[in-house]
Amino acid sequence: MSARAAGAVGFVAAAALPAVLWHRVIADIASQFRLEPTYLITGWTCWALMALGLLCLVPAGIGEWRDRGRRFHRRATGAWYGWGVTLYLLGFALATQVAQIADGLSAA
Repeated sequence: MSARAAGAVGFVAAAALPAVLWHRVIADIASQFRLEPTYLITGWTCWALMALGLLCLVPAGIGEWRDRGRRFHRRATGAWYGWGVTLYLLGFALATQVAQIADGLSAA
């Protein structure tokens, strides 16, 4: 498997992983939707961070797929990778905590 294919597979896996792990938590949060700042911040921040992380990885991935011999090839995509990985991991850690809190509330 080439590095490009592995990157594409990794991106798709990272996009699908939250839905696979926390589909029940996402459904519970979405079922109680309200347009209030507290709800939006506490319920959706982790998913927004993961989505932003994936969005930051898109320009870096496009840069890798483009032909390096082209006239306007950009080499500096390290910052996009850094932001993408950092935001995704922060969102993932926060989603883990949200899921633990949701499990504690449903058990009580």
